[in-house]
Amino acid sequence: MNIAITNRLNDAEGLRYHGGAILYATVFYVLGWVGLFQDSWLINFAATLLLAHAMIIAAYLIHECGHNLIFRSIRDNTRLGRILSWMCGSAYGTYEDIRYKHFRHHVDNDDVVWFDYEKFFADHPFVLRITKVLEWFYIPAHDLVMHFIMVFSSFIIPQRKNQRRRNLSVILIRGSIFVSLIVIFPKVALLYSVAYLFMMTVLRFMDSLQHDYPYSLTLFDFGKPPRKGNFEWEQEHTFSNPHSLSIEWLNWFTLNFGFHNAHHADMTVPWYRLPAKHREIFGDDPTAVIPLGAQLKIFHKQRVRRIVGNHEGVEPEGKEFLQAARRADVYGGNAASFLTSF
Repeated sequence: MNIAITNRLNDAEGLRYHGGAILYATVFYVLGWVGLFQDSWLINFAATLLLAHAMIIAAYLIHECGHNLIFRSIRDNTRLGRILSWMCGSAYGTYEDIRYKHFRHHVDNDDVVWFDYEKFFADHPFVLRITKVLEWFYIPAHDLVMHFIMVFSSFIIPQRKNQRRRNLSVILIRGSIFVSLIVIFPKVALLYSVAYLFMMTVLRFMDSLQHDYPYSLTLFDFGKPPRKGNFEWEQEHTFSNPHSLSIEWLNWFTLNFGFHNAHHADMTVPWYRLPAKHREIFGDDPTAVIPLGAQLKIFHKQRVRRIVGNHEGVEPEGKEFLQAARRADVYGGNAASFLTSF
């Protein structure tokens, strides 16, 4: 049986690493849900953290599937990616849309989007004020705006109106389950919401400093991107934010997603080989990454300021951005996630 599974994997070591990550996400997703229903608040607390981390690992496994790094066949990666998207609450749109937008990010060397959140907040100042208040309290309100669009994507994005039947089916299934929890088990609904907010916070924390690209409203445009194929520019404007260089296993918390230069240097490298790829490019040079302390300081100091206008004015770029980020002197991006395919 192991031979049959291994033959379907993209890499023989994937049985240990991808298999372990999938098992971890699945087991702790189930145990997390079970723990939410218990009477002990201590168990509830632990279960909320376990559920949140299971969804985090599932999200980064979707990223692996999107790059076809788990299985040899696109079909098998797609099947797994679709299942994981249900775990992460991103199944309202399609897995194919997630994969397409993310590949455009890599191929175009750009933050390719459809939703102009700067304009949205300018047109809805009350929403912006509420968002700023909630973000001050570390509630990812900007991400909740993005999540709202994701839930109703086919009814909001004209180019996806052909997905409305599927979109509505997912809304009815997930919505009816969540409403039932609110009515019958309100504590469980609340704790699940906390776990989900924690997942969103971690995903955007990791994404916020990995590029200094401004966003480009070209998701449904098909013109030639100006920076397509410019590997040197891509690497200069891509930044790595691992949790630790000295304690490598800490980076497994986000499946080594912080080794972002290595990922952009070679998209065919699976998550468990990214640290080696990073050392191949940078050696053990600590100045090549944004340290965790600086990441946390930026996240705290700029939690309101980075919502809008974080690409206005003269800002450092490329190597200067890296140096400024290491000093915690940049805003960072906000509400970025490969799960939101618009």
